[in-house]
Amino acid sequence: MKRRNFCLYSALFVVSGCTTATTQSSNPFQSPSPFSKLEKLRFAVSDVKGLEDLKKDYEPLRLLLTKILETKVEFVPVDSYIAVVSALQQDQVDLVFTGPSEYVVMRARTNAVPIAAIERQNYYSILATRSNSGIKSVQDLKGKTIALWELGSTSGYLGPIKLLIDAGLDPKVDVTIKLLGKKGLPALKNGDVDAWGGGFVRHEKFLKDEKMTATDLPILAKGVSLPSDPFVLNSKLEAGLVANIQQRIFQNQAEILAVIAPVDGAKFTGGKMIEIQDTDFDVIRQVYKVMGQGAFLQG
Repeated sequence: MKRRNFCLYSALFVVSGCTTATTQSSNPFQSPSPFSKLEKLRFAVSDVKGLEDLKKDYEPLRLLLTKILETKVEFVPVDSYIAVVSALQQDQVDLVFTGPSEYVVMRARTNAVPIAAIERQNYYSILATRSNSGIKSVQDLKGKTIALWELGSTSGYLGPIKLLIDAGLDPKVDVTIKLLGKKGLPALKNGDVDAWGGGFVRHEKFLKDEKMTATDLPILAKGVSLPSDPFVLNSKLEAGLVANIQQRIFQNQAEILAVIAPVDGAKFTGGKMIEIQDTDFDVIRQVYKVMGQGAFLQG
C-alpha cells in the first residue's frame, strides 16, 4: 500500500489527542473560520446510490456538518465505492463516509486520510448452521456449502472468511461459497446450504422475524469486533484544514451520532465515535490477500 502522506497522517492523531482540552473551551469557534479558502465541502457516502437516497438518509447530517464546519456542505452522489475512489482521484469530493472494506480500497488508491469512525454496537461476524445439520464446529464445514452476503462486504464476506481461516480451513478449496445476499438466511433455514456467514445483528433479526430461536440456527463461531465505519478526507486538503475538521467532528460527536443513528436500518444505533489508525483495517487486507483478491489493495 502506498503511504505518500504517512507523516501527515501521523500528525493528525497528535492533534486529535488535544480534543478533550479544546472541548472544554466555552467558545471553541471564536477565531475566524478556517474554511474561508473553501467555497464548499463536497460530501459523499460510499454505499448510498443517487441524490434522492442521500437526501432521505443523510440530509440531517449534511445540515449538521454545515453548522459544525461553518461552510456550505454539498452532496456528491455516487453509484458505488469505486466511483468514490474515482471522485477522490479527480479531486471531486472532499469528505467521505464509508465502510471498512471500502476504506482499504480508497486508502490504497488515493491515500485518503481517516479522521474519525463510528464503532457499531455488536458489529462482528458469525458462522451459523441448522440444528439438524450434524455440523458441530467450523472444522465440520469442510466440503460444505456456505452462504455469504456479497463480495467485499465487511460483516457478510470478509468477517466469515476470517473465521474459516482461523479454524484452519482454506476458503478457496475446503468450502463452496455462494453469494446469496438477503436470500442467504432463508436458504439456510430451508436446507439449501449447510451454513451461513454474516453479521450477528442480521442473524438475530432474522430469528426474531421468523419467530425462531438461537437453537434453530445455532452459531458455530463468533468473530472479534470488526473495524469501524470511517470518515475520510481527500489527501489533497491542507494539513491544518484536515486537523480542524477532525477536531470539530469530535467536539460535536454526540450530535453527529444522534442524526446518523436512524440510517440504513438503524445499524449505527448505540454506536460511538472513535479515533482510528490505518492499521486497524489490516484484518481486511489479510482476507483479501488470502482470497487472491489483492488487486483491490493496489494503487
